[in-house]
Amino acid sequence: MCNEGKCSTNGNNKCAMKLNRRAENVPVLSIVNVTKKDYENAIKFYSEALELNPGNAIYFSNRSLAYLRTECYGYALADATKCLEIDKNYIKGYYRRATSNMALGKFKAALKDYETVVRVRPNDKDAKMKYQECNKIVKQKAFERAIASDEVKRSVVDSLDIENMMIEDDYSGPKLEDGKVTMKFMKEMMDWFKDQKKLHRKCAYQILIQIKELLSKLPSLVEITLKENEKITICGDTHGQFYDLLNIFELNGLPSDSNPYLFNGDFVDRGSFSLEVILTLFGFKLLLPDSFYLLRGNHETDNMNQMYGFEGEVKAKYTAQMFQLFSEVFQWLPLAQCINNKVLVMHGGLFSEDGVTLDDLRKIDRNRQPPDSGPMCDLLWSDPQPQNGRSVSKRGVSCQFGPDVTERFLNQNKLDYIVRSHEVKAEGYEVTHSGKCITVFSAPNYCDQMGNKGAYIHLRGSDLKPEFHQFTAVPHPNVKPMAYANSLMQMGMM
Repeated sequence: MCNEGKCSTNGNNKCAMKLNRRAENVPVLSIVNVTKKDYENAIKFYSEALELNPGNAIYFSNRSLAYLRTECYGYALADATKCLEIDKNYIKGYYRRATSNMALGKFKAALKDYETVVRVRPNDKDAKMKYQECNKIVKQKAFERAIASDEVKRSVVDSLDIENMMIEDDYSGPKLEDGKVTMKFMKEMMDWFKDQKKLHRKCAYQILIQIKELLSKLPSLVEITLKENEKITICGDTHGQFYDLLNIFELNGLPSDSNPYLFNGDFVDRGSFSLEVILTLFGFKLLLPDSFYLLRGNHETDNMNQMYGFEGEVKAKYTAQMFQLFSEVFQWLPLAQCINNKVLVMHGGLFSEDGVTLDDLRKIDRNRQPPDSGPMCDLLWSDPQPQNGRSVSKRGVSCQFGPDVTERFLNQNKLDYIVRSHEVKAEGYEVTHSGKCITVFSAPNYCDQMGNKGAYIHLRGSDLKPEFHQFTAVPHPNVKPMAYANSLMQMGMM
C-alpha cells in the first residue's frame, strides 16, 4: 500500500516555519524529516531542493529512500536511476536502486547493483549479506524455471490423503463437523487463533480443498443484487492484522445471511497473523457462500507472498506444500464485483487504456499469476490520481488514472461509482473524483507504525449511498509485522 499524502504530523509546524527561510535550507529540512520518519515532508522538501539544484545526485538518492519508505517503489527506482545518471560513482544510488528492484520483484536487476556495491566496497558486511541473499533468490528462481515442464501442473490436492490424516489425541482445538464448516466451528476457531494456537493441519487442508473447489466455480466478475431492505459491508485491506479483523466483527456483527460482507483483497502479508486472517475468511466463505464475498488483491500472488511474509509464515506454521495449495487457491479468487449493476468493486482500480467493459472483465482467465500489464494487472495494482489523464505508477506496476478516466469508464458501463482499496488512508477511507472513486482501507495503524484509522462501508440496496464507519487499532500479541518476510526485505525496507 502506498500511503501517499498521509504522513505523520510530528514536527510539521516547525517544518513550515523553516520553509520560510532561505531556499538554501531546503536540503537540511529534508534530512530532518527523514530522520524523524516524516517521509512525506521529506519528499516534499527534497523535491523543492531538486527544483533549485536538479543536478544533485544525493538529493535524488535521498528522495528515493523516502519513496521506498512510503512504498512508492516505481518513483524510488526512477530517482535512484537518475542519481546514477548524474553520478555513477555514488554508491548509495546502487543500494537504493537494488532495494527498489527487489520490492518490484526484479531480482536479477537488484543482484547486478548489489554486485557493484560489493566490488567497490569488498569490506562492507551489509552489502555482502544483501548480495548473498539476493543471489540465493535468483538461483532459486532459476531452479524453479528449470524444473518446470510444459505439462499441466499437478495440484497439491492430488497428493493429499486427507481421509487418513490423523488428528492426534492431545489436540483439543476446533474440528470441522463431518468435514463441514459450521458457525460453532468458526467461533471456536477464532477463539483458538486469538489465543495464538494453531489449527490442526488436517482442518486447514480441509478448508483449503473445499474453498478451491468453491472459488473455481465462480466467475471473474461476481454480480449480486441487494434488495431495498438489504445492506452489505465492504472492507478493504486487512494484511494479516487478525485482531483488528476480530474487532470489525465485534463492531459490525459476525457474518450471516442477513449481515453479508465483501472483503476487497490483500488479506495476507505484512501483518504476522496472515494465516489466522485467511483461514477465518475462507471459513466464512464456505459457511456463507452467497453472503460472504472475497476478491483478489495484489498480495494474493506468489511474488508478494515470497517477499512480504505470507510464504514464510505458512512454512513456519505448517509446510511449503501448504503454501503451494494457498497459491493455487489465490489464483481462483474473483477479480471484481458489481452490485446492483451500479457499483463496481475491485482491489486496485481502473485501466491503462479506455474501452474496457464489464464483459471484458467477465472474460478474464484469472487462474494464474497476474501478468505485468492488461486489465487483470490493472484491477489489482492501479491507483487514482487527482489530475486528468493517466501517468506512470508510483508503484512501478500498472498506472495512475484521473477523474476523466473514471468518468468515461462509468459512463460507458452505466455505473455510478467504483470502490477500491490498495492504499493506506489516514481516516481509513477517501472519496475522490467527485465522489465517483472511493478508497477503503481496513488495517488500522498499518504495520504498527502508520497511525491511520481503519474503515468499512455500508451499502444499502435502497439507495447505494456509502456510509463510512471508522475504527482504531486494537492491541495484539508481541509479534512484529514482517516477522516472516524475506530477510532481504527486512534488511532493506524496515
